[in-house]
Amino acid sequence: MSACEISSQLSQSPGLPKSPEGDPVFSEPWAAEAFAMTVHLHETGVFTWSEWAASLSTELHRPGRAEDGSDYFDCWVEALSALLVGRGVADASVILDLQKSWQRAAEATPHGKPIELGNDPLR
Repeated sequence: MSACEISSQLSQSPGLPKSPEGDPVFSEPWAAEAFAMTVHLHETGVFTWSEWAASLSTELHRPGRAEDGSDYFDCWVEALSALLVGRGVADASVILDLQKSWQRAAEATPHGKPIELGNDPLR
């Protein structure tokens, strides 16, 4: 049994990419961070397993998804954002502003350097 199976039902989220051992697989560090953040918020009672499952299912079944599932963690982040906004934990405009800021920071960061929010030229 993996640590994720012990620690959270979120490791059983539909479509979650997994290794042959059953552990979550993340193609990018941000996806692992989104997973960890979701686990923490669920475990601290911000939302229930059924609320999470419904939110993720909504995003996974939206038209226009990548047929190969490569946008799975994009859907994950959208589901988390929707839950947090719906519960009044976060503001949609603040999330969008941060998303844009991270994008500008990524574009302004030299190749091979860590992307930091401070690299956003508009900050």
